[in-house]
Amino acid sequence: MNTSGKIMNCENYREAIAADPSESFEGGAGHAAVCESCSAYRAEIQALDLTIARALAIDVPELKIPDLPPIGEEDGNVVNLPFRRVSKITTPAWIGIAASFALAAVIGMQFVGNGPSHDQLLAAQVLAHLDHEPWALKVTNVAVSEERLAQVVNPGVGTMDRDIGLVTFAQTCIINGRTIPHLVIQGEKGPITLLLMPDEMVSSAVILSGESVNGVILPVGDGSIAIIGARGERIEDLKQRVVDSVEWSI
Repeated sequence: MNTSGKIMNCENYREAIAADPSESFEGGAGHAAVCESCSAYRAEIQALDLTIARALAIDVPELKIPDLPPIGEEDGNVVNLPFRRVSKITTPAWIGIAASFALAAVIGMQFVGNGPSHDQLLAAQVLAHLDHEPWALKVTNVAVSEERLAQVVNPGVGTMDRDIGLVTFAQTCIINGRTIPHLVIQGEKGPITLLLMPDEMVSSAVILSGESVNGVILPVGDGSIAIIGARGERIEDLKQRVVDSVEWSI
């Protein structure tokens, strides 16, 4: 990203550091020195980059595939595999691929059989993302500006009814290699996180359960929306309102 000739803001910095964890781009170090949240985000990205580098350095045993007996023409045991939609990878694509790789390495040991599904990996990424952005969960009655909200939930993503609730945080973030809107509204028990993911399809509702949070990823058209609140928050009352308020543009 070319940041020459302009003051770097948080959104520009986060996109740049995700694409270049070495922070070799102009203006990055100066911004992180005065922005506590972006400094923490830089530490997260650089730690992930180091984890991936170490993981790739591990010697992996050669995969041995057993010889399979030929299938006779007379038995008709032919399976047609379903076509899988090719995902659109956007910049910075490496961070989503790397995150998936790292999460698969850690989470895969917890599953038996064919390993974690796309839905399970997505849920793990969502929960991990929340752990690294605690500053977004502020109890406040101050809404973000309409201009800021329009920048984050822009026509390229979709539209959202403004009566969804008091939006107190709006930031573009990266989940699975895609830049998505990260919003926070105020609930009964505290802040509630909304992640709008127009390109992330899930097969059905995915329950999210963390140490102090509960939530769900809901299928919405060709995408999904994650709703996460504090444990005890009645997100059931919010599900349909959120789904009805969002319409994808892509």
